[in-house]
Amino acid sequence: MFSGPQPAYAGIMALTGIGIPVMAALNAGLGQRLGNPAAAASVLFAVAFLGTLTAFAIGLGSGATVDARGWGGAPVWSYGAGLFVAFYVLAITAIGPRFGIGNAVFFVLVGQLASAAVIDHFGLFGAARSEITLPRLAGVILMAAGVFLARKQA
Repeated sequence: MFSGPQPAYAGIMALTGIGIPVMAALNAGLGQRLGNPAAAASVLFAVAFLGTLTAFAIGLGSGATVDARGWGGAPVWSYGAGLFVAFYVLAITAIGPRFGIGNAVFFVLVGQLASAAVIDHFGLFGAARSEITLPRLAGVILMAAGVFLARKQA
């Protein structure tokens, strides 16, 4: 099924998936303690900035380069990713404690399944195209049903 670096990629992405609800729960708790979801989100982004700045510096120190021409050549919409992550963090921090982290992440997952399938189908934003076939659509529907059943209260 996977070869080359793909098993490592799959493992890293699985860990990322584990981290998303953990991050949501931690930041939702911080938002409650601070009494302000935006303050908690600001703390999260400050810590994230320091972490990514450190990784960037380590990369430069090990010989990685940055093509400065990329800044002006990138489509304006590509910078919108920051708005989406800010929206996610603010929403999960504010709504998670009221709605339940599991419920909040459930709807995030359903949205991710649907949007990922559409992005791949049309090759949006420079993504590799992967057509939505009937078996693939069935797989997405089964995954969404599985997430729903995992969250369903008895």
